[in-house]
Amino acid sequence: MLAALRRDASLSAIAAGFLAVLISYAGPLVIVFQAAQAAQVSPEMTTSWVWAISVGAGLSGIVLSLWLKAPVITAWSAPGTALLITLFPGLSLNEAVGAYLTAAVLIGLIGLSGSFDRLMRHLPPAIASGMLAGILFQFGARAFKAVEAAPVLGLGMLAGYLVFKRLWPRYHVVAVLALGLMLTAALGQWPERALTWQVTVPQFIAPAWSWASTLSLALPLVLVSLSGQFLPGMAILRAAGYATPARPILGVTSLGAVLTAPFGGITTVLAAITAALCTGREAHADPSRRYVAGVANGVFYLLAGSLGGSLIALFLALPPALVAVLAGLALLRAIGANLTALVQDAAHREAGLITFLATASGLNFLGLASAFWGVVFGGAAYVLLRPARA
Repeated sequence: MLAALRRDASLSAIAAGFLAVLISYAGPLVIVFQAAQAAQVSPEMTTSWVWAISVGAGLSGIVLSLWLKAPVITAWSAPGTALLITLFPGLSLNEAVGAYLTAAVLIGLIGLSGSFDRLMRHLPPAIASGMLAGILFQFGARAFKAVEAAPVLGLGMLAGYLVFKRLWPRYHVVAVLALGLMLTAALGQWPERALTWQVTVPQFIAPAWSWASTLSLALPLVLVSLSGQFLPGMAILRAAGYATPARPILGVTSLGAVLTAPFGGITTVLAAITAALCTGREAHADPSRRYVAGVANGVFYLLAGSLGGSLIALFLALPPALVAVLAGLALLRAIGANLTALVQDAAHREAGLITFLATASGLNFLGLASAFWGVVFGGAAYVLLRPARA
């Protein structure tokens, strides 16, 4: 296995895995800190939370990528973490951990039953393409919106993208990242805080169960994880040509969530946005070698989580414009591929467009993300508007 991994490894795949971690820490990780502030926990406990979600995502991603030979990118439930902000401090840490465990077991049972695989088989291609394009569209738009806040950095990276895409198409994303870091240093925006290499010490939290925590946290966690993370994440894998079943993915991520929950790790899920960075040609021209990006992603998660707050603080201190531009440019190919697939499906184009618009709107209704509502509205249009059978 190690020999095959060394043979298949490439700079572009490793860079894609690193970029996915960078975007995860520079974005959704802020929600974790907000939840920790709402819970009024110590810095040591907050660091333990970050360690737990990083280890859960890292280990499950490495195992699944090596096992399935596909770039399986995992993460933690960002919508579930946002839900915590509204529940703390009324909910105790012990009850939260109990809810994490309940949600992980329920998701694992759903995955092992095969019901989620059946759902994926019946998802129309136009609906899947519209949902994916809608999810990724917001990140593409933010790449250009970032020019307002940081014109030199943003315009420099955009110009660099065009040049590097022309000269070094395989490594253009790596080159844009290097250019962004150099521009950040030249503009005096490089983080001045020195890194202190200190290994994280996990903090154990004994679980406790209550009906209130089950109904207010565990069940919503299951719903938002399946609809907002696993559904689009599986669609991204299928769109990239990977016929990976959902059963092992839900099973392994649920096991990882059970192991890390007592240390503050919320539900481990299949990534959606960052997965698109590792499943396309930017990771590698050969789809059979892109699994290295999933392994690299997991390794970077383990390193960042184990080194605790100092390295994570560095990620958070990078200019938001750098991360926004980098993410948007890296996702351009994925956005274009899904829009093309949507438009070419003439029979169901309107249902796909409705899915795209609803998803891209950012609608959050009844606690459910826009990806879920995009599938609901697009699915209704698909049923009502599909051509009658002869």
